[in-house]
Amino acid sequence: MSLHKGRTGTGTRTAAGSGTREADGARPRRESAAVSVNPFYGEADPVSGVTTEPPVHRLAAEPMAPDAARQLVHDELMLDGNSRLNLATFVTTWMEPQAAELMALCRDKNMVDKDEYPRTAELERRCVAMLADLWNAPDPSSAVGCSTTGSSEACMLAGMALKRRWALRAGGRYPAKARPNLVMGANVQVCWEKFCNFWEVEARQVPMEGERFHIDPHAAAELCDENTIGVVAVLGSTFDGSYEPVAEVCAALDSLQERTGHDIPVHVDGASGGMIAPFLDPDLVWDFRLPRVASINTSGHKYGLVYPGVGWALWRSPDMLPEELVFRVNYLGGDMPTFALNFSRPGAQVAAQYYTFLRLGRGGFHAVQHAAREVARSLAARIGETGDFRLLTHGDQLPVFACTTLSDVTAFDVFDVSRRMRERGWLVPAYTFPANRQDLSVLRVVCRNGFTADLADLFMDDLMSLLPELRGQSRPLGRPASLATAFHH
Repeated sequence: MSLHKGRTGTGTRTAAGSGTREADGARPRRESAAVSVNPFYGEADPVSGVTTEPPVHRLAAEPMAPDAARQLVHDELMLDGNSRLNLATFVTTWMEPQAAELMALCRDKNMVDKDEYPRTAELERRCVAMLADLWNAPDPSSAVGCSTTGSSEACMLAGMALKRRWALRAGGRYPAKARPNLVMGANVQVCWEKFCNFWEVEARQVPMEGERFHIDPHAAAELCDENTIGVVAVLGSTFDGSYEPVAEVCAALDSLQERTGHDIPVHVDGASGGMIAPFLDPDLVWDFRLPRVASINTSGHKYGLVYPGVGWALWRSPDMLPEELVFRVNYLGGDMPTFALNFSRPGAQVAAQYYTFLRLGRGGFHAVQHAAREVARSLAARIGETGDFRLLTHGDQLPVFACTTLSDVTAFDVFDVSRRMRERGWLVPAYTFPANRQDLSVLRVVCRNGFTADLADLFMDDLMSLLPELRGQSRPLGRPASLATAFHH
């Protein structure tokens, strides 16, 4: 079943036959095959002689010249936003050309086919070992892990391991009439809600309260019982860029175990912070130095500085990953263990991750992440000095900060700012917080590698030029129907 509804066949032909009218009242669209391609712009197809644009929602009858096809797709993509100016996404939008060359060498290699591509598999193994060492695993050589398509898949794998270990504690079977639950803050990334939905786990969320925008350790412990498979702590909330107090969560669970005997493991969702804290906050204890931390994930394509398509899931030791979740297949050659939701995927991003680890080392990562944090802190401070905004965070944990309008600002709101900045090419998300702070609407700015101090100056120039117009409004223009603008966790 497709999640995308095609428009071909859903509309009705106009009387003149020159376009379609969608059944839902959308604007008519011309029949593109009726319009010829300017021969000066695109040459006729040497195979079919076609000189008209192809139909948009069905396959053309004949092939098209590669240059013509490339040009048509290129022209469509020109209408996308500029990724470098997208301050909503955490995803890497710039890499060195040498990394792109290596990715091109590996884009046809199936990452799961380790027998056919043993060196690509070796690069993955080395990346896992480097991350285990970076995150202070007790024995990095014995830590287990794998690459994934991103942190969402990595979190699913970690959640599956937590649920299976909970069942194993009950003798290998899911306890009769017992429903497993997972404890987390209301600020978690939506993948955790997906996990609970897909794998039939009760999501127990600690709501926000007042100026606390993430999990409360003691409240989290109070939600735990004998059916709790684990607690999720987020190192770098997507809502405001703040670190959750992982060590305090573990301490609260230590106390819970002393009182009740419930031994609850912790998974750290380090999608962003897992590649920030080791370099900028080395004294912060959040990782495998805490015995209760069973697993950690991160996004290689966020502050791991790789283009989209790679995440990492690691467990502190083999016993944290139940063996029955690991599958072995031989129909690609060899005996190949695999633990992933996706089977086929390119090895390009893994090669790029290894390149980035080699290229930067600890010193290089520190320099890159420090520069991003300094840009975030400087930009946050300047926005706070305008007299229109209140900072919720300051960019001093993740290179990310969130702000809202001051209570005495009545002419505009954060949604107005987001819309007006989009006119200048900047994508700045505006959105509401979850329960119990749905009354709070914020702007969030993500500073990544490639968002330089010079670009931050240009951003500030555009904001300052718009503020007089926004202040001159009689009232906010109203929130969009979705209650958010250009915001995707």
